[in-house]
Amino acid sequence: MSIDYKIDYKEGPVTRETSATFFRGNGANFFPSDEGVDRRGFVETLVGGLVPAAPIVDKSTRIVTFGSCFAANISRHLHARGYNVLTKKDEVSYVSKMGDGIVNSFAILQQFEWAWKNRQPRADLWHGFDAQALGYDELVRLKTKGLFDACEMFIITFGLSEIWYDETTGEVFWRAVPTENFDATRHKFRVATQAENLRNMQAIYSLIRKHRPDAPIVFTLSPVPLTATFRPISAVVASAASKASLRGALDEFFADSMAHGAFYFPSYEIVLECFQNRFMEDRKHVHQHVLDFVMVLFERHFAGVGDDEVVWAAFKRARRLDKRVGRHGHWSVPRKLRERKGLTRRPPPFRIMALMAIEKFCGRYLTRSFAKNG
Repeated sequence: MSIDYKIDYKEGPVTRETSATFFRGNGANFFPSDEGVDRRGFVETLVGGLVPAAPIVDKSTRIVTFGSCFAANISRHLHARGYNVLTKKDEVSYVSKMGDGIVNSFAILQQFEWAWKNRQPRADLWHGFDAQALGYDELVRLKTKGLFDACEMFIITFGLSEIWYDETTGEVFWRAVPTENFDATRHKFRVATQAENLRNMQAIYSLIRKHRPDAPIVFTLSPVPLTATFRPISAVVASAASKASLRGALDEFFADSMAHGAFYFPSYEIVLECFQNRFMEDRKHVHQHVLDFVMVLFERHFAGVGDDEVVWAAFKRARRLDKRVGRHGHWSVPRKLRERKGLTRRPPPFRIMALMAIEKFCGRYLTRSFAKNG
């Protein structure tokens, strides 16, 4: 005779019932329903067990942030809000000039090893956005070392696991190989394994702890997908695998109780799981209202700025605009990026354009008020 066991669980203020035929323990956290996502209190569950118990940064804290185009969003927001982002004030180091192009875990580790261990790659691996070789100038290394030595908080964003490497040395390029330099006999492609990504994260952590033992470390994963894959499969499938390798490595890293003073901020999960229309028409750039909410939540828990009401208001606004995009298109919400080349613009209805004008005016007033008081 079978017994149909049932248990109750809380989804915000609502009590729900589910099966308990199999043991669920005393602390199971259930995936939210659509209704649950829009309930007050949901936002705090996003960061539960991940963020510091008290603020660890203020506007005087010296911050270094790099490691993908999403890291550039974090950097721009904090800099605009008056935080002391060292990589926004420097124009010499590669982590400042090319920070959003240093996207795989090998490339990020290379910067720390170069700066603090004077370990220089043997192959010509580092190239600018125009494919120009950047080299290993000692003045640039010393500038990078100075930034790291002065840093009081590191925010590092991992982007992808697809890598090109030099088969002769085994060393990994920042991104792909410049066309004019490509040599099929030595330049090879592969996908970094979860174990490799984990080792790189552990090495980054160890170097920071050796040289900056008290500096908090925040690891994030960029939600921005691959632009293209070099694998013979869909870029959609390849991007999911690329992110999974990094996300799995991050989960393993933070399962280690020795990761003292390090935090995972779930911007990846927030962007992908809380919003249906998070990307612009190119399906790569995150809509501004989503970014705004992510950073309001970050400031709330890491800098102690605002309160639960501010976070809730930002979330409701982002959700409202997300739904508007679904109904009226990508140009029905405020945005800073221009139309993406080669994609068709679909203007929203006139009433939505009028509403956007009102929101823009009100937003400027609220922004000035928040900056003055916050």
